Amino acid sequence: MALLDATSADKNIVDRRKLPRNKDLSAVMRGARDRLMERTGINHFERELLFMHTRALIVNAATIPLLIAMIAIIGAISGFGKGIILWAALTICLYAVLGLVARHLAKQGIANEQIRQWQLIYLGGHFITSLGWAYFAYLDCASCGIGLFPVVKAVVLILAMAITAIVSSALRAAILAAFTLPVITYTLLASNHLDNPLLAIMVVMLFAGLVFFYLVAARLNRSVAVTLALQAEKDALIAELETANAMSDEGRRRAEEANLAKSRFLASMSHELRTPLNAILGFSEVMAKEVLGPIQNGTYREYASDIHASGEHLLNLINEILDLSRIEAGRYTINEEPVLLTDIANECIHMMNLKARNKDISLIPQFETGMLRLKADERSIRQILLNLMSNAVKFTPPNGKIYVKVGWTVGGGQYISVRDNGPGIPPEEIPVVLSAFGQGSIAIKNAEQGTGLGLPIVQALVHIHDGDFHLFSKLREGTEALATFPRSRVIQSTRTKLKNPAQQRAA
Repeated sequence: MALLDATSADKNIVDRRKLPRNKDLSAVMRGARDRLMERTGINHFERELLFMHTRALIVNAATIPLLIAMIAIIGAISGFGKGIILWAALTICLYAVLGLVARHLAKQGIANEQIRQWQLIYLGGHFITSLGWAYFAYLDCASCGIGLFPVVKAVVLILAMAITAIVSSALRAAILAAFTLPVITYTLLASNHLDNPLLAIMVVMLFAGLVFFYLVAARLNRSVAVTLALQAEKDALIAELETANAMSDEGRRRAEEANLAKSRFLASMSHELRTPLNAILGFSEVMAKEVLGPIQNGTYREYASDIHASGEHLLNLINEILDLSRIEAGRYTINEEPVLLTDIANECIHMMNLKARNKDISLIPQFETGMLRLKADERSIRQILLNLMSNAVKFTPPNGKIYVKVGWTVGGGQYISVRDNGPGIPPEEIPVVLSAFGQGSIAIKNAEQGTGLGLPIVQALVHIHDGDFHLFSKLREGTEALATFPRSRVIQSTRTKLKNPAQQRAA
Protein backbone atom coordinates (compact mmCIF):
# COMPACT_ATOMS: atom_id res chain seq x y z
CA MET A 1 0.00 0.00 0.00
CA ALA A 2 2.87 2.38 0.73
CA LEU A 3 4.19 1.93 -2.79
CA LEU A 4 0.78 2.43 -4.35
CA ASP A 5 0.08 5.50 -2.26
CA ALA A 6 3.44 7.00 -3.16
CA THR A 7 2.84 6.38 -6.84
CA SER A 8 -0.62 7.93 -6.66
CA ALA A 9 0.78 10.92 -4.82
CA ASP A 10 3.45 11.45 -7.44
CA LYS A 11 0.84 11.33 -10.20
CA ASN A 12 -1.35 13.81 -8.39
CA ILE A 13 1.53 16.22 -8.04
CA VAL A 14 2.05 16.27 -11.81
CA ASP A 15 -1.49 15.92 -13.15
CA ARG A 16 -3.87 17.51 -10.67
CA ARG A 17 -4.09 20.85 -12.44
CA LYS A 18 -4.19 19.20 -15.90
CA LEU A 19 -7.29 17.05 -15.46
CA PRO A 20 -9.73 19.49 -17.16
CA ARG A 21 -7.38 19.74 -20.12
CA ASN A 22 -7.21 15.97 -20.36
CA LYS A 23 -11.00 15.83 -20.46
CA ASP A 24 -11.10 18.39 -23.28
CA LEU A 25 -8.58 16.38 -25.26
CA SER A 26 -10.61 13.21 -24.74
CA ALA A 27 -13.70 15.01 -26.03
CA VAL A 28 -11.80 16.15 -29.12
CA MET A 29 -10.58 12.61 -29.75
CA ARG A 30 -14.07 11.15 -29.37
CA GLY A 31 -15.50 13.77 -31.72
CA ALA A 32 -12.88 13.03 -34.37
CA ARG A 33 -13.50 9.30 -34.16
CA ASP A 34 -17.26 9.88 -34.36
CA ARG A 35 -16.84 11.96 -37.48
CA LEU A 36 -14.75 9.21 -38.96
CA MET A 37 -16.96 6.27 -38.05
CA GLU A 38 -20.45 7.74 -38.42
CA ARG A 39 -21.75 8.50 -41.88
CA THR A 40 -23.69 11.50 -40.63
CA GLY A 41 -20.53 12.92 -39.15
CA ILE A 42 -19.13 13.66 -42.61
CA ASN A 43 -21.41 16.72 -42.81
CA HIS A 44 -19.05 18.41 -40.34
CA PHE A 45 -16.58 18.86 -43.20
CA GLU A 46 -18.86 20.74 -45.62
CA ARG A 47 -16.81 23.91 -45.27
CA GLU A 48 -13.59 22.09 -46.14
CA LEU A 49 -15.31 20.35 -49.06
CA LEU A 50 -16.53 23.70 -50.34
CA PHE A 51 -13.00 25.08 -50.29
CA MET A 52 -11.72 21.96 -52.06
CA HIS A 53 -14.38 22.48 -54.75
CA THR A 54 -13.22 26.09 -55.07
CA ARG A 55 -9.57 25.08 -55.51
CA ALA A 56 -10.53 22.41 -58.04
CA LEU A 57 -12.43 24.95 -60.15
CA ILE A 58 -9.49 27.36 -60.08
CA VAL A 59 -6.86 24.74 -60.89
CA ASN A 60 -8.94 23.11 -63.66
CA ALA A 61 -10.45 26.33 -64.99
CA ALA A 62 -9.09 25.70 -68.51
CA THR A 63 -9.94 21.98 -68.80
CA ILE A 64 -13.54 22.11 -70.07
CA PRO A 65 -13.01 25.37 -72.06
CA LEU A 66 -10.18 23.61 -73.94
CA LEU A 67 -12.54 20.72 -74.71
CA ILE A 68 -15.13 23.21 -75.96
CA ALA A 69 -12.55 25.00 -78.09
CA MET A 70 -11.44 21.71 -79.68
CA ILE A 71 -15.06 20.79 -80.47
CA ALA A 72 -15.63 24.24 -81.99
CA ILE A 73 -12.54 23.96 -84.19
CA ILE A 74 -13.51 20.50 -85.41
CA GLY A 75 -17.08 21.69 -86.02
CA ALA A 76 -15.92 24.72 -87.98
CA ILE A 77 -13.71 22.52 -90.15
CA SER A 78 -16.63 20.13 -90.71
CA GLY A 79 -18.87 22.97 -91.99
CA PHE A 80 -21.04 23.81 -88.97
CA GLY A 81 -20.60 27.51 -89.59
CA LYS A 82 -21.16 30.28 -87.06
CA GLY A 83 -23.50 28.26 -84.85
CA ILE A 84 -20.77 26.12 -83.33
CA ILE A 85 -18.52 29.18 -82.79
CA LEU A 86 -21.34 31.06 -81.08
CA TRP A 87 -22.00 28.06 -78.81
CA ALA A 88 -18.33 27.77 -77.89
CA ALA A 89 -18.01 31.47 -77.09
CA LEU A 90 -21.18 31.46 -74.99
CA THR A 91 -20.27 28.32 -73.04
CA ILE A 92 -16.68 29.44 -72.37
CA CYS A 93 -18.01 32.73 -71.05
CA LEU A 94 -20.35 30.87 -68.70
CA TYR A 95 -17.44 28.78 -67.37
CA ALA A 96 -15.41 31.97 -66.98
CA VAL A 97 -18.15 33.40 -64.77
CA LEU A 98 -18.04 30.22 -62.66
CA GLY A 99 -14.25 30.56 -62.37
CA LEU A 100 -14.52 34.22 -61.28
CA VAL A 101 -16.98 33.22 -58.55
CA ALA A 102 -14.50 30.59 -57.33
CA ARG A 103 -11.63 33.10 -57.23
CA HIS A 104 -13.80 35.59 -55.35
CA LEU A 105 -14.65 32.96 -52.75
CA ALA A 106 -11.01 31.91 -52.41
CA LYS A 107 -10.01 35.52 -51.61
CA GLN A 108 -12.96 36.37 -49.40
CA GLY A 109 -13.36 33.19 -47.38
CA ILE A 110 -16.61 32.08 -45.84
CA ALA A 111 -18.04 31.77 -42.36
CA ASN A 112 -19.79 28.64 -41.17
CA GLU A 113 -23.19 30.27 -41.47
CA GLN A 114 -22.52 31.06 -45.17
CA ILE A 115 -21.82 27.46 -46.23
CA ARG A 116 -25.33 26.70 -47.46
CA GLN A 117 -25.53 30.06 -49.25
CA TRP A 118 -22.31 29.46 -51.18
CA GLN A 119 -23.30 25.91 -52.04
CA LEU A 120 -26.44 27.30 -53.68
CA ILE A 121 -24.37 29.93 -55.51
CA TYR A 122 -22.08 27.22 -56.89
CA LEU A 123 -25.02 25.04 -57.92
CA GLY A 124 -26.52 28.08 -59.65
CA GLY A 125 -23.24 28.66 -61.48
CA HIS A 126 -23.15 25.05 -62.67
CA PHE A 127 -26.76 25.35 -63.77
CA ILE A 128 -25.81 28.40 -65.86
CA THR A 129 -23.13 26.32 -67.61
CA SER A 130 -25.86 23.75 -68.34
CA LEU A 131 -27.48 26.35 -70.63
CA GLY A 132 -24.43 26.18 -72.87
CA TRP A 133 -24.54 22.36 -73.00
CA ALA A 134 -28.28 22.46 -73.64
CA TYR A 135 -27.58 24.77 -76.58
CA PHE A 136 -25.01 22.21 -77.78
CA ALA A 137 -27.61 19.43 -77.52
CA TYR A 138 -30.00 21.59 -79.56
CA LEU A 139 -27.50 22.14 -82.40
CA ASP A 140 -28.12 20.36 -85.68
CA CYS A 141 -26.33 20.30 -89.01
CA ALA A 142 -28.28 18.65 -91.81
CA SER A 143 -26.18 20.39 -94.46
CA CYS A 144 -22.77 19.22 -93.16
CA GLY A 145 -23.44 15.62 -94.11
CA ILE A 146 -22.67 14.04 -90.76
CA GLY A 147 -25.39 11.47 -90.16
CA LEU A 148 -24.01 10.34 -86.84
CA PHE A 149 -23.92 13.84 -85.34
CA PRO A 150 -26.48 12.92 -82.59
CA VAL A 151 -24.10 10.14 -81.51
CA VAL A 152 -21.20 12.60 -81.48
CA LYS A 153 -23.22 15.00 -79.34
CA ALA A 154 -24.02 12.22 -76.86
CA VAL A 155 -20.36 11.18 -76.66
CA VAL A 156 -19.26 14.78 -76.07
CA LEU A 157 -21.86 15.20 -73.32
CA ILE A 158 -20.75 11.98 -71.61
CA LEU A 159 -17.11 13.11 -71.81
CA ALA A 160 -18.03 16.48 -70.28
CA MET A 161 -19.95 14.64 -67.54
CA ALA A 162 -16.87 12.56 -66.70
CA ILE A 163 -14.64 15.64 -66.44
CA THR A 164 -17.19 17.48 -64.29
CA ALA A 165 -17.67 14.47 -62.00
CA ILE A 166 -13.95 14.37 -61.26
CA VAL A 167 -13.33 18.12 -61.00
CA SER A 168 -16.47 18.92 -58.98
CA SER A 169 -16.63 15.78 -56.81
CA ALA A 170 -16.33 17.89 -53.63
CA LEU A 171 -19.81 19.26 -54.52
CA ARG A 172 -21.45 16.10 -55.74
CA ALA A 173 -24.72 17.75 -56.82
CA ALA A 174 -22.78 19.91 -59.32
CA ILE A 175 -22.97 17.26 -62.06
CA LEU A 176 -26.77 17.13 -61.77
CA ALA A 177 -27.00 20.92 -61.92
CA ALA A 178 -24.72 21.06 -64.98
CA PHE A 179 -26.10 18.20 -67.13
CA THR A 180 -29.71 17.48 -66.21
CA LEU A 181 -30.99 20.20 -68.59
CA PRO A 182 -28.76 19.12 -71.55
CA VAL A 183 -29.85 15.48 -71.16
CA ILE A 184 -33.52 16.51 -71.09
CA THR A 185 -32.98 18.72 -74.14
CA TYR A 186 -31.32 15.90 -76.02
CA THR A 187 -34.18 13.55 -75.04
CA LEU A 188 -36.86 15.97 -76.25
CA LEU A 189 -35.14 16.37 -79.60
CA ALA A 190 -34.71 12.61 -79.94
CA SER A 191 -38.41 12.09 -79.29
CA ASN A 192 -39.09 13.66 -82.68
CA HIS A 193 -37.25 10.76 -84.31
CA LEU A 194 -38.75 7.72 -82.61
CA ASP A 195 -38.12 5.65 -85.75
CA ASN A 196 -34.35 5.87 -85.14
CA PRO A 197 -33.32 3.22 -82.57
CA LEU A 198 -29.82 4.67 -82.36
CA LEU A 199 -31.15 7.87 -80.79
CA ALA A 200 -33.08 5.82 -78.23
CA ILE A 201 -29.86 4.05 -77.28
CA MET A 202 -28.08 7.41 -76.96
CA VAL A 203 -30.83 8.71 -74.66
CA VAL A 204 -30.53 5.65 -72.45
CA MET A 205 -26.75 6.05 -72.38
CA LEU A 206 -27.01 9.71 -71.40
CA PHE A 207 -29.37 9.00 -68.51
CA ALA A 208 -27.25 6.04 -67.42
CA GLY A 209 -24.11 8.16 -67.70
CA LEU A 210 -25.66 10.95 -65.65
CA VAL A 211 -26.59 8.53 -62.86
CA PHE A 212 -23.26 6.70 -63.05
CA PHE A 213 -21.12 9.82 -62.89
CA TYR A 214 -23.26 11.20 -60.06
CA LEU A 215 -22.50 8.01 -58.12
CA VAL A 216 -18.81 8.38 -59.00
CA ALA A 217 -18.87 11.98 -57.73
CA ALA A 218 -20.66 10.83 -54.55
CA ARG A 219 -18.06 8.12 -53.97
CA LEU A 220 -15.20 10.56 -54.48
CA ASN A 221 -16.96 13.01 -52.18
CA ARG A 222 -17.21 10.31 -49.53
CA SER A 223 -13.52 9.43 -49.90
CA VAL A 224 -12.51 13.07 -49.53
CA ALA A 225 -14.71 13.41 -46.43
CA VAL A 226 -13.12 10.31 -44.86
CA THR A 227 -9.68 11.73 -45.66
CA LEU A 228 -10.63 14.94 -43.89
CA ALA A 229 -11.88 12.92 -40.92
CA LEU A 230 -8.56 11.08 -40.77
CA GLN A 231 -6.74 14.39 -40.95
CA ALA A 232 -8.87 15.73 -38.10
CA GLU A 233 -8.07 12.67 -36.00
CA LYS A 234 -4.38 13.01 -36.79
CA ASP A 235 -4.48 16.68 -35.78
CA ALA A 236 -6.22 15.72 -32.55
CA LEU A 237 -3.57 13.07 -31.86
CA ILE A 238 -0.78 15.55 -32.58
CA ALA A 239 -2.44 18.07 -30.26
CA GLU A 240 -2.75 15.45 -27.55
CA LEU A 241 0.88 14.40 -28.04
CA GLU A 242 2.09 18.01 -27.85
CA THR A 243 0.02 18.57 -24.73
CA ALA A 244 1.34 15.36 -23.19
CA ASN A 245 4.90 16.46 -24.00
CA ALA A 246 4.22 19.84 -22.42
CA MET A 247 2.76 18.17 -19.36
CA SER A 248 5.74 15.84 -19.19
CA ASP A 249 8.16 18.76 -19.44
CA GLU A 250 6.23 20.63 -16.77
CA GLY A 251 6.14 17.56 -14.54
CA ARG A 252 9.86 16.99 -15.01
CA ARG A 253 10.60 20.63 -14.27
CA ARG A 254 8.50 20.56 -11.12
CA ALA A 255 10.11 17.27 -10.06
CA GLU A 256 13.57 18.75 -10.59
CA GLU A 257 12.59 21.80 -8.57
CA ALA A 258 11.19 19.60 -5.82
CA ASN A 259 14.34 17.44 -5.84
CA LEU A 260 16.53 20.54 -5.71
CA ALA A 261 14.48 21.93 -2.84
CA LYS A 262 14.74 18.59 -1.04
CA SER A 263 18.51 18.49 -1.54
CA ARG A 264 18.89 22.05 -0.27
CA PHE A 265 16.70 21.31 2.72
CA LEU A 266 18.61 18.16 3.62
CA ALA A 267 21.97 19.86 3.10
CA SER A 268 21.03 22.73 5.39
CA MET A 269 19.22 20.61 7.96
CA SER A 270 21.95 17.96 8.22
CA HIS A 271 24.27 20.43 9.93
CA GLU A 272 21.47 21.99 12.00
CA LEU A 273 20.34 18.55 13.25
CA ARG A 274 23.71 16.89 13.75
CA THR A 275 25.19 19.74 15.83
CA PRO A 276 22.65 19.55 18.69
CA LEU A 277 22.49 15.75 18.37
CA ASN A 278 26.22 15.45 18.96
CA ALA A 279 25.86 17.54 22.11
CA ILE A 280 22.91 15.42 23.25
CA LEU A 281 24.82 12.20 22.60
CA GLY A 282 27.97 13.46 24.30
CA PHE A 283 26.32 14.80 27.45
CA SER A 284 23.93 11.86 27.78
CA GLU A 285 26.86 9.43 27.50
CA VAL A 286 28.77 11.36 30.17
CA MET A 287 25.71 11.23 32.42
CA ALA A 288 24.95 7.56 31.75
CA LYS A 289 28.54 6.53 32.51
CA GLU A 290 28.74 8.89 35.52
CA VAL A 291 32.03 10.35 34.30
CA LEU A 292 31.71 13.46 36.46
CA GLY A 293 30.49 11.59 39.51
CA PRO A 294 27.81 9.16 40.60
CA ILE A 295 24.13 9.91 40.11
CA GLN A 296 22.26 9.24 43.33
CA ASN A 297 18.93 8.62 41.58
CA GLY A 298 18.99 5.44 39.47
CA THR A 299 15.96 6.56 37.46
CA TYR A 300 17.88 9.58 36.18
CA ARG A 301 20.71 7.29 35.14
CA GLU A 302 18.27 5.15 33.14
CA TYR A 303 16.80 8.29 31.57
CA ALA A 304 20.27 9.37 30.46
CA SER A 305 20.81 5.96 28.83
CA ASP A 306 17.45 6.25 27.08
CA ILE A 307 18.33 9.74 25.83
CA HIS A 308 21.61 8.42 24.45
CA ALA A 309 19.95 5.44 22.73
CA SER A 310 17.21 7.64 21.24
CA GLY A 311 19.77 10.15 20.02
CA GLU A 312 21.77 7.42 18.31
CA HIS A 313 18.58 6.13 16.67
CA LEU A 314 17.71 9.62 15.44
CA LEU A 315 21.26 10.15 14.14
CA ASN A 316 21.13 6.86 12.25
CA LEU A 317 17.81 7.88 10.75
CA ILE A 318 19.23 11.22 9.60
CA ASN A 319 22.26 9.49 8.09
CA GLU A 320 20.06 7.00 6.21
CA ILE A 321 17.84 9.75 4.80
CA LEU A 322 20.89 11.73 3.68
CA ASP A 323 22.46 8.64 2.11
CA LEU A 324 19.27 7.83 0.20
CA SER A 325 18.83 11.42 -0.98
CA ARG A 326 22.43 11.55 -2.24
CA ILE A 327 21.98 8.25 -4.03
CA GLU A 328 18.74 9.38 -5.68
CA ALA A 329 20.36 12.67 -6.71
CA GLY A 330 23.33 10.83 -8.20
CA ARG A 331 25.74 12.54 -5.83
CA TYR A 332 26.79 9.49 -3.87
CA THR A 333 30.47 8.92 -4.62
CA ILE A 334 32.29 5.67 -3.99
CA ASN A 335 36.00 5.16 -3.41
CA GLU A 336 36.86 2.00 -5.33
CA GLU A 337 39.71 -0.10 -3.97
CA PRO A 338 40.61 -3.82 -3.82
CA VAL A 339 38.60 -5.43 -1.01
CA LEU A 340 38.00 -8.99 0.16
CA LEU A 341 34.34 -9.73 0.79
CA THR A 342 35.26 -12.40 3.34
CA ASP A 343 37.24 -9.93 5.45
CA ILE A 344 34.42 -7.38 5.45
CA ALA A 345 31.88 -10.11 6.24
CA ASN A 346 33.98 -11.30 9.22
CA GLU A 347 34.17 -7.74 10.57
CA CYS A 348 30.40 -7.30 10.24
CA ILE A 349 29.72 -10.63 11.95
CA HIS A 350 31.99 -9.58 14.82
CA MET A 351 30.14 -6.24 15.11
CA MET A 352 26.69 -7.92 15.10
CA ASN A 353 27.60 -10.79 17.42
CA LEU A 354 26.70 -8.97 20.61
CA LYS A 355 23.24 -7.99 19.36
CA ALA A 356 22.65 -11.51 18.03
CA ARG A 357 23.73 -13.17 21.31
CA ASN A 358 21.31 -10.98 23.24
CA LYS A 359 18.51 -12.70 21.27
CA ASP A 360 20.15 -16.16 21.35
CA ILE A 361 20.67 -16.03 17.59
CA SER A 362 23.62 -17.76 15.90
CA LEU A 363 25.54 -16.02 13.11
CA ILE A 364 27.01 -18.76 10.91
CA PRO A 365 29.61 -17.77 8.28
CA GLN A 366 29.80 -19.86 5.09
CA PHE A 367 32.66 -18.57 2.92
CA GLU A 368 34.06 -20.21 -0.17
CA THR A 369 37.83 -20.55 -0.35
CA GLY A 370 40.05 -18.90 -2.92
CA MET A 371 38.08 -15.65 -3.06
CA LEU A 372 39.79 -12.90 -5.02
CA ARG A 373 39.69 -9.21 -4.30
CA LEU A 374 36.81 -7.13 -5.61
CA LYS A 375 37.05 -3.57 -6.91
CA ALA A 376 34.49 -1.85 -4.68
CA ASP A 377 33.91 0.77 -2.00
CA GLU A 378 34.65 -0.81 1.36
CA ARG A 379 32.36 1.50 3.31
CA SER A 380 29.43 0.72 0.98
CA ILE A 381 30.00 -3.04 1.15
CA ARG A 382 30.14 -2.85 4.93
CA GLN A 383 26.92 -0.83 4.97
CA ILE A 384 25.23 -3.42 2.73
CA LEU A 385 26.19 -6.30 5.02
CA LEU A 386 25.35 -4.48 8.24
CA ASN A 387 21.91 -3.46 6.97
CA LEU A 388 21.11 -7.00 5.80
CA MET A 389 22.39 -8.60 8.98
CA SER A 390 20.60 -6.04 11.16
CA ASN A 391 17.30 -6.82 9.41
CA ALA A 392 17.90 -10.55 9.82
CA VAL A 393 18.67 -10.20 13.55
CA LYS A 394 15.64 -7.94 14.00
CA PHE A 395 13.12 -10.42 12.58
CA THR A 396 14.69 -13.77 13.46
CA PRO A 397 13.07 -15.32 16.57
CA PRO A 398 15.18 -16.40 19.58
CA ASN A 399 17.32 -19.52 19.07
CA GLY A 400 17.25 -18.84 15.32
CA LYS A 401 20.12 -19.04 12.84
CA ILE A 402 21.47 -16.54 10.32
CA TYR A 403 23.75 -17.74 7.53
CA VAL A 404 26.17 -15.25 6.01
CA LYS A 405 27.55 -16.55 2.71
CA VAL A 406 30.27 -15.24 0.40
CA GLY A 407 31.09 -17.05 -2.83
CA TRP A 408 31.38 -17.16 -6.61
CA THR A 409 28.54 -16.75 -9.08
CA VAL A 410 28.16 -18.96 -12.15
CA GLY A 411 29.27 -16.10 -14.41
CA GLY A 412 32.53 -15.56 -12.55
CA GLY A 413 31.35 -12.76 -10.30
CA GLN A 414 30.98 -12.80 -6.52
CA TYR A 415 28.01 -12.68 -4.19
CA ILE A 416 27.09 -12.08 -0.58
CA SER A 417 24.01 -13.64 0.95
CA VAL A 418 22.27 -13.25 4.30
CA ARG A 419 19.65 -15.92 5.03
CA ASP A 420 17.56 -16.26 8.17
CA ASN A 421 14.83 -18.61 9.41
CA GLY A 422 12.46 -15.87 10.49
CA PRO A 423 8.75 -15.45 9.69
CA GLY A 424 9.37 -14.53 6.05
CA ILE A 425 7.70 -11.91 3.82
CA PRO A 426 4.50 -12.41 1.78
CA PRO A 427 5.33 -12.34 -1.97
CA GLU A 428 3.04 -9.37 -2.62
CA GLU A 429 4.87 -7.29 0.01
CA ILE A 430 8.38 -7.71 -1.42
CA PRO A 431 8.03 -4.66 -3.75
CA VAL A 432 6.75 -2.69 -0.77
CA VAL A 433 9.70 -3.44 1.50
CA LEU A 434 12.09 -2.58 -1.34
CA SER A 435 10.57 0.89 -1.70
CA ALA A 436 11.65 3.89 0.34
CA PHE A 437 9.97 3.94 3.78
CA GLY A 438 8.08 0.76 2.88
CA GLN A 439 7.37 -1.77 5.60
CA GLY A 440 5.65 -5.12 5.47
CA SER A 441 2.86 -6.24 7.73
CA ILE A 442 5.22 -8.32 9.88
CA ALA A 443 7.58 -5.36 10.33
CA ILE A 444 4.68 -3.15 11.41
CA LYS A 445 3.66 -5.67 14.07
CA ASN A 446 7.26 -6.16 15.22
CA ALA A 447 8.31 -4.24 18.29
CA GLU A 448 11.61 -3.17 16.68
CA GLN A 449 10.27 -1.17 13.77
CA GLY A 450 12.77 0.38 11.41
CA THR A 451 12.63 3.39 9.09
CA GLY A 452 12.05 1.38 5.93
CA LEU A 453 15.24 2.75 4.33
CA GLY A 454 17.66 -0.13 4.88
CA LEU A 455 16.75 -2.32 1.91
CA PRO A 456 16.32 0.59 -0.58
CA ILE A 457 19.80 1.83 0.39
CA VAL A 458 21.22 -1.68 0.00
CA GLN A 459 19.58 -2.04 -3.41
CA ALA A 460 20.89 1.35 -4.56
CA LEU A 461 24.45 0.66 -3.33
CA VAL A 462 24.51 -2.70 -5.12
CA HIS A 463 23.34 -1.05 -8.35
CA ILE A 464 26.05 1.60 -8.01
CA HIS A 465 28.52 -1.31 -8.07
CA ASP A 466 26.88 -2.62 -11.31
CA GLY A 467 25.39 -5.53 -9.37
CA ASP A 468 21.95 -7.01 -8.78
CA PHE A 469 19.97 -7.33 -5.58
CA HIS A 470 17.27 -9.94 -5.02
CA LEU A 471 15.05 -10.77 -2.09
CA PHE A 472 13.71 -14.32 -1.75
CA SER A 473 11.29 -15.20 1.00
CA LYS A 474 8.77 -17.82 2.07
CA LEU A 475 6.29 -17.45 4.88
CA ARG A 476 7.25 -19.33 8.05
CA GLU A 477 10.51 -20.48 6.41
CA GLY A 478 12.70 -17.42 6.24
CA THR A 479 14.19 -14.78 3.96
CA GLU A 480 17.37 -14.60 1.89
CA ALA A 481 18.88 -11.33 0.66
CA LEU A 482 21.29 -11.85 -2.24
CA ALA A 483 23.66 -9.22 -3.66
CA THR A 484 25.74 -10.18 -6.70
CA PHE A 485 28.65 -8.30 -8.25
CA PRO A 486 29.73 -8.75 -11.90
CA ARG A 487 32.85 -10.49 -13.08
CA SER A 488 34.24 -7.18 -14.37
CA ARG A 489 34.80 -6.06 -10.77
CA VAL A 490 36.81 -9.15 -9.80
CA ILE A 491 40.54 -8.39 -9.75
CA GLN A 492 42.29 -11.38 -11.30
CA SER A 493 45.68 -12.17 -9.81
CA THR A 494 48.63 -13.01 -12.08
CA ARG A 495 48.67 -16.61 -10.97
CA THR A 496 44.98 -17.27 -11.50
CA LYS A 497 44.25 -14.90 -14.40
CA LEU A 498 43.69 -17.74 -16.86
CA LYS A 499 41.53 -19.82 -14.53
CA ASN A 500 37.89 -19.31 -13.91
CA PRO A 501 36.42 -19.60 -10.39
CA ALA A 502 35.16 -23.16 -11.00
CA GLN A 503 38.67 -24.27 -11.95
CA GLN A 504 40.08 -22.56 -8.88
CA ARG A 505 37.63 -24.39 -6.60
CA ALA A 506 38.43 -27.67 -8.32
CA ALA A 507 42.14 -27.05 -7.78
